[in-house]
Amino acid sequence: MKKLLFIAVLFSIAAFQTTQAQIHFGVKGGLNYNSDSFQYVTEDIADGAKSKTGYHFGVWTRFKLPIVGLYIRPELIYTSLKTDYTSFQLEGSNTSASYNFQTIDIPVLLGKKILGIAHIFGGPSFQYIIDGDLEINNFDDIKTEADGLTVGLQLGGGVELGKLGLDVRWERAFSDVESSFINNGTSVDFDTRINQIIVGLSYRF
Repeated sequence: MKKLLFIAVLFSIAAFQTTQAQIHFGVKGGLNYNSDSFQYVTEDIADGAKSKTGYHFGVWTRFKLPIVGLYIRPELIYTSLKTDYTSFQLEGSNTSASYNFQTIDIPVLLGKKILGIAHIFGGPSFQYIIDGDLEINNFDDIKTEADGLTVGLQLGGGVELGKLGLDVRWERAFSDVESSFINNGTSVDFDTRINQIIVGLSYRF
């Protein structure tokens, strides 16, 4: 939690560290498609992922740098992701399962405007997993532990028409997040790193 607080402070400093910059701020929300929310398990137990979708919403700020055409855009985002599995092997039984987790994300993006309305950007993204819940049909005594800080990279582009913006991003995690679930005293480890496609709609005040 201290790490999350430290990152939030950095977010605030980055947003207001220069009084000479042209500052914009706004809100945003959109859809997420997660490609690897449950991987690198100690046993091959999960298969048949049929849904890997989620959503996000949050706030952003943007200010120009004293470099031609470049800007920095920090964001503070809440993200919720869910993956459904049609085949989940546990204790010799084949059942269905779903894995839900929520994160606080802080991308810090360096971007450039193109042709007045388009823009491209990239930069590090810090994610803190605040909750993870594994639901397995016919198993009631599942305890899930998913908590940690990970760092990734976001790359993307978009357009702005007036105060409305639309962008598409690809995010790749650099570091793993060690998570586990416990059933009848047996711990199964897995990695909840986030690799996803993000489609976002933003509004500038």
